[in-house]
Amino acid sequence: MKLNIKNETGKLRSVVLGQPISMGADPTLDEAYDAKSYHTIQHGTYPKENDIIREMTEFEKILKKYDVEVYRPEIIEDYNQVFARDVAFVIDDKMIISNVISDRADEQDAYRKIFEKVEWRKIVNLPDTAHIEGGDVIVWDDFLFVGTCFSEDYRNYKTARTNEYAIEILKEYFPKKRIIDLELKKNDTVPYEGILHLDCTFNPVGKDKCIIYKNGFVDESDYRLLIDIFGEENCFHVTDQEMFEMFPNIFSISPEVVVSDSSFTRMNNFMRDEWGMTVEEIPYREISKMGGLLRCSTMPLVRE
Repeated sequence: MKLNIKNETGKLRSVVLGQPISMGADPTLDEAYDAKSYHTIQHGTYPKENDIIREMTEFEKILKKYDVEVYRPEIIEDYNQVFARDVAFVIDDKMIISNVISDRADEQDAYRKIFEKVEWRKIVNLPDTAHIEGGDVIVWDDFLFVGTCFSEDYRNYKTARTNEYAIEILKEYFPKKRIIDLELKKNDTVPYEGILHLDCTFNPVGKDKCIIYKNGFVDESDYRLLIDIFGEENCFHVTDQEMFEMFPNIFSISPEVVVSDSSFTRMNNFMRDEWGMTVEEIPYREISKMGGLLRCSTMPLVRE
């Protein structure tokens, strides 16, 4: 397989979609590793496996409708494997294997057959102390946007997934990219006050547009930089509640086609009416209760 990911919206040819089968028992509060899961466990609304299977099946149907080749990880019994984006990610023709948090370390074994399809020279294994997950990495032609946490309390946050050292490693592998680090607000238990990954607060769509949540960034200057790059007129701004519902975390099949949650009425209508996009709507409410949505569920391998 010849990997090719130059940006977030090129026509999708192949992708890994997470696995919803055999998720095991609901986690306890102590076992929650993101604020949204903590919130839903606390309120007794953590999703059921049958509902997650139903939602991911609808997503797979849409991908195949557009002739996308869909890979699935092998099933690990009693294990949450929904969010493929965290396990590995592709930049240009290289696959970076994430150093995921210890709670999810076994998950990568389920991807072994997929990894074996990639030329070994194109796989990057990071040093143990370089922490990064695909949800924090957004590829946009000459730009690499990377969400991170520079806090001295980095190690104390379960929701801090990408550190400064990993960004330095990316600079070595992609010296021609303009790598922009964006510090995200972190909170392990209150989903309104923290951002798990960059794609929960910012996501490019189309050829020159983006969805963005201003209050997800520690420094307003980071938000302003993104506005300058994309242009104010090309940005769709989400509210606090829309961020909580995970509006930014939709998924592009091409510059013209996005997959979005059917409950995102304001944004879906805007993308259709103002940006002329085709919006494929599917239910993804239950999966959102685990701290991720459509982009989180995928690991794109090849785009045109």
